[in-house]
Amino acid sequence: MGHKFRSLCLGETRRLLWLTGIMLAVIITFQYIELPYDNVLSSLFSAGKVPVAQKSSSAAESPSSNSGNVGNVTLYDGFNSTSTYPVHEMANDTRTSEVVVTDPNDELASRGNDEDWDTDMESSTEKSEELNKNSTVDIVREANNEPTSEKGREKEKNFTQEGDGMRGSLDGSALSPPVLPPIDLSPNTTLPVTNIESPVISVDFNTSSVEKDTNPTFDKTEKSGQLQSNFSTLDENSSVDRVPKKKKGPKRPTPDVYSIADMNQMLLQSHASYRSIRPRWPSAVDQELLSVRSQIESAPILKNDHELYAPLYRNVSMFKRSYELMENTLKVYVYKDGRKPVFHLPVLKGIYASEGWFMKLLESNKKFVTKDWRKAHLFYLPFSSRMLEETLYVENSHNRKNLIAYLKNYLDTIATKYHFWNRTEGADHFLVACHDWAPSETKRYMANCIRALCNSDVKEGFVFGKDISLPETYVRAPQSTLRGLGGKQPSKRSILAFYAGNMHGYLRPILLQHWGDNKDPAMKIFGQMPKVKGNKNYIQHMKSSKYCICPKGFEVNSPRVVEAIFYECVPVIISDNFVPPFFDVLNWESFSIFVAEKDIPNLKNILLSIPEKRFREMQMRVKKVQQHFLWHARPVKYDIFHMILHSVWFNRVFLAMT
Repeated sequence: MGHKFRSLCLGETRRLLWLTGIMLAVIITFQYIELPYDNVLSSLFSAGKVPVAQKSSSAAESPSSNSGNVGNVTLYDGFNSTSTYPVHEMANDTRTSEVVVTDPNDELASRGNDEDWDTDMESSTEKSEELNKNSTVDIVREANNEPTSEKGREKEKNFTQEGDGMRGSLDGSALSPPVLPPIDLSPNTTLPVTNIESPVISVDFNTSSVEKDTNPTFDKTEKSGQLQSNFSTLDENSSVDRVPKKKKGPKRPTPDVYSIADMNQMLLQSHASYRSIRPRWPSAVDQELLSVRSQIESAPILKNDHELYAPLYRNVSMFKRSYELMENTLKVYVYKDGRKPVFHLPVLKGIYASEGWFMKLLESNKKFVTKDWRKAHLFYLPFSSRMLEETLYVENSHNRKNLIAYLKNYLDTIATKYHFWNRTEGADHFLVACHDWAPSETKRYMANCIRALCNSDVKEGFVFGKDISLPETYVRAPQSTLRGLGGKQPSKRSILAFYAGNMHGYLRPILLQHWGDNKDPAMKIFGQMPKVKGNKNYIQHMKSSKYCICPKGFEVNSPRVVEAIFYECVPVIISDNFVPPFFDVLNWESFSIFVAEKDIPNLKNILLSIPEKRFREMQMRVKKVQQHFLWHARPVKYDIFHMILHSVWFNRVFLAMT
């Protein structure tokens, strides 16, 4: 009897253990499926859940972290410090992760709103929530909330004799970017121009108390036409948001002001420090560029060249050889895609005419332009930054994200339709843009491109060895670009220094405060001069002055630099961190004066300290360098068209990789 009872108990015990095991397995399975925790058992058998690292498909790492896991992407601080460094947004094919780290030192450039655009920094939690809703990663947000000294300037559209032209205004408010309709990039269609009454782009002003950006989406229904889908996925054929990797090294403090000597040193180091994108597949063009580089570096020394005056150049022998090789070798492919007026509609008048004249002359050029992409050393993006603003900027919206999105849309189209962009991720592409907003509009998605910019500010992301300082030329008469060329002989220039213009920016009022109102008869410093036909009063003052003062306005660049050369007046550049035009070729200190902004009170003494002999030498050199700053309806050797093209060519040669 006892034996039977023990057998019965043993059987019941076994069944109970089986039932317990099955229930435990079901619970563990249920918990594993339902709860996103790594340690399941700890959540079951502890009084409270043990906090563990959450794995989120779209979580962004806190900006204060040096390194960490973000979804399935690991972010490292390459400098091993607690600072944040720029890593542009990336996406994988399954839309499972995003890395967003922005540069707190980046400032978006615009005249009239130096730093107060796009400062709507979100917290990491807010970004994660927004990404979970939209799954988009292509619109980069700015991390820096920096105070500004000049906010709320309104846009001016009157071109004055001083050449300051239209200036944009932004008040720093953060608005949601508009959602653009699908864009037809056919070159035979025309994009309507926006005005205050009937803007083309609609903006949703229904923003919450905590501003969150809504990323624009586009449809990419065909490879060569309209764009679909959002910007959340960049496949292998679209790499427009990548930038070259920077060399690792210790972080150095950023100076507030870069002197001309500092910029000379940065230029010398540029080709060693900057790394272009290695081509994804080889091309005969790459080997050709390497051969050209070798020939430039071993250029024979020139003596007493009848075309080029050696003191004007950093290395006249290398420049001469490079120019000759450009004439014999260079081929440029010009994209036909893009709608007018943003694309293929050059503006030939006003202070932004440089980009328009270059576009006009290159697109009609038969010597350098090729239709065979296999022969092309460079690919030109033929858009006008002036017309981009004129066409798409919504008046008083204080938001340029739709302009940036429009260019991104265009790049996605050409990256899908062609494979030219994808081979080097845009490193063999170039743009020519003179509007003040161009640096901020192109610094993300066109960061790999060679950018020729009028607003060439070291503090605004200008890259020596890759980017080019574009001359800002004020063209008053497109039919006669050389009208009024030249000035009086040095002995007949009775005015020591001259300036006249609007009081844009913080610097010009300081200049006027110290030297205006006829405080000194030798210093003719005015505000806006009374208008006369043909601006003769203004022009005659420049023709009669020894030194023409070229102070910065809202931005570092000014058309007066080229105007001074045009009228054979020695330029006096007062603009900290401004990279002067063709800096890679010309020795600017041989024919111009650089005065630090802080030295304005001592301006007259600085000019009087220059011996008369030295002044006459510089003025003679201004006349000789003048040929590089003149527009011709039909380009001539060494003119401004060829100089812009040469600077692009020169940088491309020394950035070429195999």
